[in-house]
Amino acid sequence: MNFLSNYPTEVLILLFLIVTFIQSGVDKLLDWKGNVSFIKEHFKHSPLKNSVPLLLGIILIVELVAGILMIIGAYQLYTSEAKEIALLGIELSAITLIFLLIGQRLAKDYAGAMSLAVYFIITVFGIFLLNS
Repeated sequence: MNFLSNYPTEVLILLFLIVTFIQSGVDKLLDWKGNVSFIKEHFKHSPLKNSVPLLLGIILIVELVAGILMIIGAYQLYTSEAKEIALLGIELSAITLIFLLIGQRLAKDYAGAMSLAVYFIITVFGIFLLNS
């Protein structure tokens, strides 16, 4: 259990973000039509209304890539204490959250945008820890 004793905060942040992004990506894959329908309704009065399937596809890919990088990074942190791949995954997570924030703001869903701040703070803290 040296893994947790050497990097407890980093590991817990990685696990939190892995669950968040992999679950979100898998949900989009398993219920693509439902997600597109929900998001189209959510963005019906925004400049993004005609680009929903494309943008949702981009978010799906980036979420899954970030999640996979964080899984690989957590494994590398455990086996060799290498942080680079985990850091790359978390940085990609931060970029994804910024994309989502832009969408929420354009949809004028200020409560939704505000809820992303919690994820973003955790992500930036993870970046800080893995970057030091």
